[in-house]
Amino acid sequence: MHGHHGAYLRIDLSRGTHRRVPIEAAVLREHIGGVGIGAWLLEHEAPPGVDPLAPEAPIVIAFGPFVGTPLTTSAKLAVVAKSPLTGMISDGLSSSHFAVAGKATGVDAIVIVGRAAEPSVWRAGRLEPTTLWGRSAAETERRLDAAGRVLAIGVAGENGVRFASLSNGGRHAGRGGLGAVLGSKRLKAIVVGGAQPTTLHDRERVQQLARGLAGRSRGEATAKYRELGTVANLAAFDRLGVLPTRNFQQGRFAGAGALIGGAGAGPRPHERRACAQCTIGCEHRYAGAAGGTTRVEYESLFALGPLCGIDDSDAVLESIQRCDEYGLDTISTGGTLALAMECVERGWLAEGPRFGDARSLLDAIDDIAHRRGLGDRLAEGSRRFAASIGDGALAIAPHVKGLELPGYEPRALHAQALGFAVGTRGADHNRSGAYEVDFSAEADRTRGDARTARLAAEAEDRAVLLDSLILCKFLRGAFDDLWAESAEMLAAVTGWPVDADELRASARRIVTLRKRFNVREGWRPEHDTLPDRFFDEAVDEEGAAPAALGRDRLARMVRAYNLARGWSADGYPPVGRA
Repeated sequence: MHGHHGAYLRIDLSRGTHRRVPIEAAVLREHIGGVGIGAWLLEHEAPPGVDPLAPEAPIVIAFGPFVGTPLTTSAKLAVVAKSPLTGMISDGLSSSHFAVAGKATGVDAIVIVGRAAEPSVWRAGRLEPTTLWGRSAAETERRLDAAGRVLAIGVAGENGVRFASLSNGGRHAGRGGLGAVLGSKRLKAIVVGGAQPTTLHDRERVQQLARGLAGRSRGEATAKYRELGTVANLAAFDRLGVLPTRNFQQGRFAGAGALIGGAGAGPRPHERRACAQCTIGCEHRYAGAAGGTTRVEYESLFALGPLCGIDDSDAVLESIQRCDEYGLDTISTGGTLALAMECVERGWLAEGPRFGDARSLLDAIDDIAHRRGLGDRLAEGSRRFAASIGDGALAIAPHVKGLELPGYEPRALHAQALGFAVGTRGADHNRSGAYEVDFSAEADRTRGDARTARLAAEAEDRAVLLDSLILCKFLRGAFDDLWAESAEMLAAVTGWPVDADELRASARRIVTLRKRFNVREGWRPEHDTLPDRFFDEAVDEEGAAPAALGRDRLARMVRAYNLARGWSADGYPPVGRA
């Protein structure tokens, strides 16, 4: 078998044992790798209705067929589990040398079940007690890196914060509380290292394709990411009136210029880095007032800046740095804090963080990570926190299925509104890719319809393909024909005679598999919607027409999306094999 090893490693922490479990070649071919094979393993390993934080709940670390090949941006992993934040499937992606070292152990995935008797690390094929509990993920990695590549959690994961992240090599798989799943197992870190290569069916052809893709990755299609990084989105979204501000009360932020100049594309000293085996180099790190550098991306900048009404670039940089240190997803942190800020503003909460108050933002992040005071309630995420306040807070809580919205204003971006509503992970932009439709000439971003829905489904299929291979989505503009070129690369690596049509079928299969898992775990059609705020309030900014999203319009798009998927009109996939 080329490109794959044909097995996964199953670690049982309760017993302190591990074993190698075969995966049939047909299963690997049908699900490709990454989030695809991760979802398949989750469905097979997770008992129906399992509590995400129970010992028997599995967490899957899956690799793709391109890991260990010379193809650029392929050093990535997918982490898949039932989310403690949403109760649905969650999958996070991360780039790092951990992916290369993990696959070199001779497996296509690692599945972890059980719970250690005491705080522990897994390395060299055994469970070891650790004194690193209470340390940051970065420090844990430094302490353990002599033994191999490390994936670790911070204090937030140890304390069961429902949006805690996993870290590896300074990169994070953040959404959905994957760090809390590992923390519930009392597993501080996993250390891997191996020497088993990924064999190639046609090495010469793979190297030829890799050189061509690397060349295109340095071209115009990725120039924005190299030169400015994703923070460039802040100015563009503010100009369009789609920059979520003060808990989605506004679409423009008066302090955007200060943030962009201080923590984005302005004069503040910064350096550019690249992920493992990446030729793009999109990571931009900015110097903070207290020294050191912080990796800044649009979503972190938006969530802890405009969404919370903070225009102090030093404070925003420090808040990002604290989230990274504690192991907190920045989007969910910002979304939950912004909700609390509006609750304080409305008088529903006597004390708490306040819009524009950087000190209260930083203090609240500390409290969330340690589950202190109000932070204990906020650590449950915006949906549960809103439920503790009342119906008014539920109407403005910025989540779908429990996952906080990223930095796209859905009332003015209707394809993305649909992507949020139907997303199996909840409110998400990376898994749907629906924003591509909104920013294209193929649809009217403020008048979503059945065509919008069909195009959004196609964008989601492309995203699933990239997340299963796994390749960075920033490469998507470098392909002339993503499906055909991906099929050619996969055939050269594996020897399977795959073509574009087969990959399209696989992508649709994986989308259906994830939805089928959610149905098993309690999904219902009424979950595919947005909070009341997005229907009852328009975004009306000076110089811009009011943007609105009607319930009927979204319902029609959801129905069209479901039918385009071959599901029932209300969203149930066919019974049986995906």
